[in-house]
Amino acid sequence: MNRFVLCLFLLILPSLAISAPVRIKDIATFDGVRGNDLVGYGLVVGLNGSGDSIRNSPFTEEIMAGLLERLGVNVTDDPFRPKNVAAVIVTATLPPFARAGSQIDVSVAAIGDAKSLLGGTLVMTPLNAADGEIYAVAQGAILSAGAEATGEAARVVLGVPTTGSIPAGARVEREVNFEFASMTTLRIALRNPDFTTAARIEAAINNDFGVNIAELLDSGTVSINSTVLGNVNPARVVGRIENIQVRPEAIARVVVDHKSGTIVMGDDVRVSRVAVSQGNLTIRVRETPVVSQPNPFSLGETVTVPRTQAEITEEPGIGFAELQGETSLSDVVAGLNALGVKPRDLIDILQTIHAAGALHAEFVVR
Repeated sequence: MNRFVLCLFLLILPSLAISAPVRIKDIATFDGVRGNDLVGYGLVVGLNGSGDSIRNSPFTEEIMAGLLERLGVNVTDDPFRPKNVAAVIVTATLPPFARAGSQIDVSVAAIGDAKSLLGGTLVMTPLNAADGEIYAVAQGAILSAGAEATGEAARVVLGVPTTGSIPAGARVEREVNFEFASMTTLRIALRNPDFTTAARIEAAINNDFGVNIAELLDSGTVSINSTVLGNVNPARVVGRIENIQVRPEAIARVVVDHKSGTIVMGDDVRVSRVAVSQGNLTIRVRETPVVSQPNPFSLGETVTVPRTQAEITEEPGIGFAELQGETSLSDVVAGLNALGVKPRDLIDILQTIHAAGALHAEFVVR
């Protein structure tokens, strides 16, 4: 078994396992239970001469001057050119039901011409949400996965040293006003909308509770009416629903990547009766010019005579391979690999079978 067949077999395994029962929490989300994006503009200090150049990043000087003035240092009349500071954009996600005082992770990225953020420390930076309110404040030492080595005439960079993260680097200062306990109607949103899967979720919830509290609204939404259960905390209802197991319906889909030669397919992909013929045509053109020089003491000139060799070679491929009746695509791929078909040619064959209307699945090319 060559490496491509092994990789293909490993890629098929997840699609086979998707038909097994899974928890609702793994294929759907609950309306309102989501995170909120935060963003801030801050300053990193303590860099080893790899910060922003003030000439190309004047905003760094402005924020540095504003920071020092808030700390009681007047730098209005004294121009300074620090090389160990850098302006950065700080991003984070406020998780659902985050309370004041809890800590969240933040990501830091340089926006100026700083060469590296290694060894830097983020100064206290407020993080705003889409409504313009401050929900968290970030500060701390930056961890960067990049590395940099600089000499007199060479510079080597590994990874991206201008980005980094601060684990638990932000503290929540404001809570999102969302009263989940007062909700009487909940909605389940499927990550991959499908009418069959949504109907199975509805049936599984009603069977588990013994009463019709779930109602199918569309292919991606199932409504839950918790008032049928009486005075019950919606959080307890969600905690019970999200662990109910259902069998999701998988869409027949084939995804191919021309760059890496990767093919991912589902087990329910079928191929109708079709005949396939494939071969490789190789054209080679070689230029071997010959230089003709005149005899000594003659009046002739040196002339370059072109010599071109052109040949066309057709490498052996597969003949007419006919598929009798309907079969699975995995069997077709296994048979083509047994014939020694290369990954690139295999992708072209599958694309041609789909164009002929014999491949019954959604065909995605990346």
